[in-house]
Amino acid sequence: MQEREFQAVGLYVTAMPDADEDPTQSPTQDSQDAAEEGEVMAKNWLRVAVVATFGMILLALGLLQAGGLIDFFAPVADTGAGQWLAFAVVALIVVGAGVWSWKLA
Repeated sequence: MQEREFQAVGLYVTAMPDADEDPTQSPTQDSQDAAEEGEVMAKNWLRVAVVATFGMILLALGLLQAGGLIDFFAPVADTGAGQWLAFAVVALIVVGAGVWSWKLA
């Protein structure tokens, strides 16, 4: 895309590209291609949504655990350090799921 700058009252603004320039992506010509592209996009967004949901749950558990409001990992570990170690393991699992979903996207 070609950028052109204009000076207007001391500010620089970027002009919009001309209508006759080629778009960055070509539109789909076939309904089958459009359906496949939509399916791939839906799968990618679903992966992102699942990992984001688990990340938010993990964040909430961590904040509640740090505040002393819950002992979620008490059945697994009796000491505070053991509970934080269990939390770290769950965090690594969520990060691993995030990396996995990012590579598939």
